[in-house]
Order: sequence, then C-alpha cells, then structure tokens
Amino acid sequence: MQEQETANIKGIADLSQIPPRGRILAIDPGTKRCGVAVCDELRVAVRPLKRLDRTSWKKLLSNIKQLVAELDAVAVVVGLPLESDGSDGHMTLAARNIARKLAMSLDIPVVMQDERVTSYEAKSRLWKAGFDTKEARDLVDSEAAAIILEDFLATN
Repeated sequence: MQEQETANIKGIADLSQIPPRGRILAIDPGTKRCGVAVCDELRVAVRPLKRLDRTSWKKLLSNIKQLVAELDAVAVVVGLPLESDGSDGHMTLAARNIARKLAMSLDIPVVMQDERVTSYEAKSRLWKAGFDTKEARDLVDSEAAAIILEDFLATN
C-alpha cells in the first residue's frame, strides 16, 4: 500500500457522505482509456473490470452510469495523478475535471484518491502474475484502478 491521503476538491463529496457498506467503483482516468475496478459490498475484496475506452465525455459518462447501476455502487473513487512532489500536473487537472463532472452527473458521492505510481505497481503485479507485455498493456489501467481502490479502502 502507498502512503496516500484522499484529496477533496470543490464539488467533490466529503468522505462522511459515503455509506458504511456497499460497492465502491474506482476509476483510473486516462486520455484514451479509463481503468475500472469495484469492491464487494463488505469492502473486503477488490477486482478489476474491463477498461473503458475514452472516445468522448458523453460515452464515458454513459458507461460509468451503466456500471454504477449494474453494480449498485454507492460511491465512486477517481484516481488523482499528482506529480511526485505532490503538485498538480496537466493530468491532475484533467482528473479533477472528470471527478467534478461525475459529481454533477451522478447521484452518489464522488471522491478522489492519490494515485501516484499505481501504474508502475499495476505493471509489476501483472508481470509477476505471468502476463506478457502486450497482455499487461491491455490490463494495466483496470489493475491500477484496483490499486487505487485498495489504497482508498485501506486509508478510509
């Protein structure tokens, strides 16, 4: 687990708004793909889901809304890709924008979780599990989302 803290921004839910039980959906936002993971209702196990291709905001939002409904998710955690020194970079601003838009579009709380180095950790996990480079490339986004959710659950 990484040492991380949850970052709240204007329009993003307070942690107290997240129900104590129920599935939480995690999103690792990217420019072309978004990794997705979910935990069980008791928040014991986390599993990666099929990644979402990001062709447009409207399509991404539709896919996320569909997952929230299918999984009966009670909250969404969006990965916040801070720079190594903790400052905002261009991807950080994009992730904050996605979280803000989701908060306005969903009827469940949306929070952010620091996700520094989750992609490296995800690649490492996949290689250790025996996936080759091409297979790992297809799975890394959702594996990173699973790590984001594991970190969130461990720290909150």
